[in-house]
Amino acid sequence: MVELLRRAPAQYWMLVTMWIRSSLAYPASFVLMLIAQALITGTDFIAILLMFSHLKAFGGFSLAEMALLYGTASMTLGVADLFTGSVERIGQRIRAGDLDVWLVRPVPAFLQAVSDNFALRRLGRPIQALIVMVVALSNLQVDWTAAKVMLLVVSLISGAIIFGAIFVLGAAFQFISIDAAEVTNSFTYGGQFLTQYPLSIFGKNIVRAVTFVVPLAFVNYYPVLYVLDKPAPLGLAGWTGLLAPAVAVVMVALAALAWRGGLRRYRSSGS
Repeated sequence: MVELLRRAPAQYWMLVTMWIRSSLAYPASFVLMLIAQALITGTDFIAILLMFSHLKAFGGFSLAEMALLYGTASMTLGVADLFTGSVERIGQRIRAGDLDVWLVRPVPAFLQAVSDNFALRRLGRPIQALIVMVVALSNLQVDWTAAKVMLLVVSLISGAIIFGAIFVLGAAFQFISIDAAEVTNSFTYGGQFLTQYPLSIFGKNIVRAVTFVVPLAFVNYYPVLYVLDKPAPLGLAGWTGLLAPAVAVVMVALAALAWRGGLRRYRSSGS
């Protein structure tokens, strides 16, 4: 097991490099797709800007605070989508019988799944989100402390890990359902859309669900509340955002168990 973990980064990079070279074979096309990806994902923030042309605050958040919320949500999903989003293709691979080939290769099936058709153009989303975050941070009046700076950085990593774990959980479910990629998308892309807005605008049942069931609130909402010195909902402590890394660890453990369970259940496509 230790040897497999030690070799995993090099194996993943080897597979990813192959797809990157393929993408960069046509540089003009790649640049256009990258720009298009950034512009398409940026339309969500344009909607927020239009909304604030008539409002001064929304759900207790100013435009700059909303921009930070949006930027962190889009950044975490973008990074997760870049590095693990391809795993949602597993249903197609099962139907085509490709998974049988993956299982006999000297590389773990999981690494092959997350690097399958690695699309470097997905960088468009995190790049666009980074620009929004930089502008938001430059316009925020925050009493910065070492804890807040550390939490903001760590929450971006843990948020990406949480989204990545959800991608893997959805992929593991496809060992049973075969084609359930859209169900996963409702929690990943749909989750990003949800978390780019203050959860205070939603009902308490939704807030409970994204806190205790599918912990999307820990992707960015609770950490941002801590950074902005805003109270947490549901009567939770203000330091709830500090639990984001622990939630990420739990989600990774659940995703690992689900993936291993899916592989053990797999009985070949029969083709």
